[in-house]
Amino acid sequence: MYEGITRAEQNLLLLQASIPAGEALYIWCYDMDGHLIATSCPESLRGMLDQAFRTLGALQDALDMSEQGLRILGSSIGMQWAVTSEPERHQSLVFVIGPVFYTLPEEKSIRTSLMSTGTGFPHLEWIQAMCAGLPDLPVMPYAVFARYALMVHNTLTGQQLGLEALSTGRKYTAVQGQSTEKRNRIGVYQAEQALLQMVRSGDINYQAAFRNSQSISPGVPVTGSDPLRQMKTSIIVFTTLVSRAAMEGGLSPEIAYPLGDSYIQNAENCRDSGELDALAHAMYHDFIYRVHYVHANPNYSHAVQKCCDYIALSLDRRIRTADLAALVGYTEYYLTEKFRRETGQSINTYIRDAKLARARVLLKSTDLSIAEISERLAFNTPNYFIHCFRLSEDCTPAQYRKTHAAR
Repeated sequence: MYEGITRAEQNLLLLQASIPAGEALYIWCYDMDGHLIATSCPESLRGMLDQAFRTLGALQDALDMSEQGLRILGSSIGMQWAVTSEPERHQSLVFVIGPVFYTLPEEKSIRTSLMSTGTGFPHLEWIQAMCAGLPDLPVMPYAVFARYALMVHNTLTGQQLGLEALSTGRKYTAVQGQSTEKRNRIGVYQAEQALLQMVRSGDINYQAAFRNSQSISPGVPVTGSDPLRQMKTSIIVFTTLVSRAAMEGGLSPEIAYPLGDSYIQNAENCRDSGELDALAHAMYHDFIYRVHYVHANPNYSHAVQKCCDYIALSLDRRIRTADLAALVGYTEYYLTEKFRRETGQSINTYIRDAKLARARVLLKSTDLSIAEISERLAFNTPNYFIHCFRLSEDCTPAQYRKTHAAR
């Protein structure tokens, strides 16, 4: 028997004792191959939450960061974990605290967002279980979660770290005195326009563009000695742009202005990079979904709207009518007729138009080649992509890029 199992179970009992009995905050132990060794999570939630940890990419991040001390890990749906390891034994066991949400999650938003993780149709049962289990997951401010994570870490390691030692998987660096030559202004502008266009259109398949923008620019290049202040400035500027784009996309000013002001005030109240990181993602996610629901056709049935959401989140895959029919529990024939009757388009035409709309964004906001865009949007061949694009826009993708790309 693996000797780490006994040690893990002993440590779990010790660590769980540091969490107040009334908190539904669980501790997990994994080996370096990603196998779950032990957990304090009740069996009714264990499989679902372990699957979430894996599917949302946090397990791999935890293993990759096992030597970096205590870390906070986030996800595309706002679910957070803390990860730590035993001193001098990091190659054996990784301990995880969580998950938690910083704000109360909305089931409809979480359900739709989970479809964008690539799980899709084969894991609909897990997505259903995930949404059903949301009421049993803790919602607490970052500062409270961070203190619990530190208590667990200090108990495990014997250290006495404070909040200032806690960091996130994403690293922030201050941009001081950075020359304009070193900043790719065109790339930053393109990425910014892509993000704002996704807000205007309520494009819920935004994760790749959001990650791309983070890799291009660390934020507003304010010179100063306080990187936290710089991060707050960047998020405040970003929130202002996003709220204006949301209004351009149809969100009522009576909703957008107070919502933006609330996020800006929360940014000012943040005390570290982990909280700011989670807030920025939550803000963007919130505005995107609000605009998405504004655009949702009230005349569509629940089943057809569900298919439209699935298509929006699956543009990088080949979408089959059979998968959509299974998603909503209809036969292919019945769904095909119902979809055409409500939308005025066939399913294949709707999918093609959605992919071409995304192609226009990529042509204007990235330097991806025509072949790369074709592959990313799962067209059969680049030539077929060019053919479809020419029929839609009366020009080739290259001509469209030349006319619309940022100068």
